[in-house]
Formats: sequence, structure tokens, C-alpha cells
Amino acid sequence: MEKLASAIQIESVPKPAQQVKPMTSDDNVRILGVDEYKQAAQCLAEAFAEDDVAQYFIETGDRDHWSAEDKWDLHASIMDYIVYAHCLKGLVLTAGPNYDCVALWMPPGKNMDDWFTILRSGMWRLNYKLSVEGKKRFFTEFLPLLHDTKQEILGECDDESWYLVYLGTKPTARGRGYGRKVVDFVTHQADAEGRTCYLESSNGINPVIYGKMGFQIRKTIHLTRGNTPIELDIMVREPIKAMSG
Repeated sequence: MEKLASAIQIESVPKPAQQVKPMTSDDNVRILGVDEYKQAAQCLAEAFAEDDVAQYFIETGDRDHWSAEDKWDLHASIMDYIVYAHCLKGLVLTAGPNYDCVALWMPPGKNMDDWFTILRSGMWRLNYKLSVEGKKRFFTEFLPLLHDTKQEILGECDDESWYLVYLGTKPTARGRGYGRKVVDFVTHQADAEGRTCYLESSNGINPVIYGKMGFQIRKTIHLTRGNTPIELDIMVREPIKAMSG
């Protein structure tokens, strides 16, 4: 995720979400607008239900008294806010007949740091919904670490790259190639534009999968405020030139 900077101006109201074709039973990739953010967020909530990073901000010592239902509601709310922000400023893709796989991409030169996006998406509510420790982990450790690492790895190409912020498939729909579809949708465009693609992965098996799509590990970083450090692999895909002839 990109760092939520302290923006001082509210950007102009974005254009209305583009028209989206009705959901069909095929496996084609579709671009989602804000009218479908809830379905996309539900997919990611299910996909990341047991993800170490997703739970890092919720399973904190000062929230041990919370019920499993309370924790799930917070987890789902975080996904709601993040997906809505990407509908406003990024690119939200889905594949499968029932929002089975969702990818959140941030296009070159875009971010969700402005106050309009923070307010409209609901991201500001995390200041009140996260616990004291959760806020420290999210705002003072996680976001700055991801922001600084991305700048370090990409350098001058940072603002010119495609950023895969989230990619998740419902447990019931895995193994059908949906993830590949929503990645290829952008990497094909990135190749045509000569742009780099960037992502962070918190799942140990993902580097092999992403490697088959052209991504390579550049660095491993760690979240360290919990009892056990959590690893994130930083992966980059350089543009592939089309074969002539």
C-alpha cells in the first residue's frame, strides 16, 4: 500500500466511475467502479482472512478482549476503505463469475494520499477503529516502511510504475487461473508502455507464482512490532519487449 501522506489540498472531484458491463458467467477480466466496491472488498476479506499482514493490525495485545466477530468486522471494514479508495484513484479488476478474484492496481503517477480520497473512502476512520497498538503498526511502521522501500527499490521509476497493491482470490475459487488473468491484464499494458510493475507479497508460496509472471524478488522486509517478525517479499517485473518479426 502507498503511504497516506498529509495532503494539504483536496483534489478535484474525480470523474464518475466508468460504465461496467453486467457480471457474466465467463472468466473475462472486468474493471469495477464504486458501485461494486462492496463485492470486491468481500472477496479480498475472504482471501486475506488468515493473512499475517492483514491480521497484524487487528491481532494486537490491546484487542485481546475483542470477539472474533468484532475482529472480522474491522478486517472487512479495512478492505472496504481500501477498495473504495482504489475505485476512486486506482484500477480495480475482477475475474470469475462472482467476484472470485480481485486485484487493486495503482497506475503510474497516481496515489490515494489526497484528503478527498481519504475522507470519501473512509480511510480516516482507521484513526478511530484501530487500537493504540494497531495505529502504531499501521501508520508509523507499515505504511512508512512500504513507501520508503518502494522509493528505494524503484528510484526515479517510482512514479512511473504500476503498483499491485492487493491481489486475492476467494478460497473456493483458487487454482482456476483468475489471479494470472488480473495480473496479465496490466502487465501486458505495462510492457507496451515500457513500465515496471511492483508488488509486496506476504505469502511464502507467492514468489514462485509471481516468478512465472516475470516478477523477481529484490528485497525482503520485516514487520517487527509483533511477537514474531512478518516477512514481505518485494518483487519487481521489468517490461518485456515484444519480439519483432
